[in-house]
Amino acid sequence: MKAATRTLTLILATTTSALAASGAETEGNGFLVTLFLAFGALIIAFQLVPGVLLFASMIKGLFSRPSVEESKPNRTV
Repeated sequence: MKAATRTLTLILATTTSALAASGAETEGNGFLVTLFLAFGALIIAFQLVPGVLLFASMIKGLFSRPSVEESKPNRTV
């Protein structure tokens, strides 16, 4: 009788959490979560534009030839 009680207790203890979890979610993301994610995406998008412009001007400065005015030495007496 003790073995049957222990076995039954062990089976009920291990399957309780499996029986309690339905696995189906009824709630999705709320409006505020969507709004927060959209706000974060806007911040990233608005920071990307100045970053790309700065990077393009840096590359242009690295690979362009210096102008004639910049290459002349400044001789003042």
